[in-house]
Amino acid sequence: MRLSELPRRTVATVKSVDDTTPNDPVARRLRDLGFVPGETVQIIAFGPFGKDPMVAQVGYTRFALRRIEAARITVEVASASVSSIAPASQEASDAAQRIA
Repeated sequence: MRLSELPRRTVATVKSVDDTTPNDPVARRLRDLGFVPGETVQIIAFGPFGKDPMVAQVGYTRFALRRIEAARITVEVASASVSSIAPASQEASDAAQRIA
């Protein structure tokens, strides 16, 4: 998925920034700004006309990007897994049963 296609307030991870030419200055600048593989990113807001420009947040920094620039950035939507949720302790479960 491209960053330009990412829904608002959806957390994703940067996979790559595409170069259109060798030593592409726009791609290099995007990497310098923090759009590097493994970094989390999300779209905060869209512009009023055609969703251009868009406000993207990388870490704690926000940038205004044109859609054509955001289309160069490949992202993967982050997903929560059930295994990441800690199981309830036996004591908490016993206390809940006593209350009922």
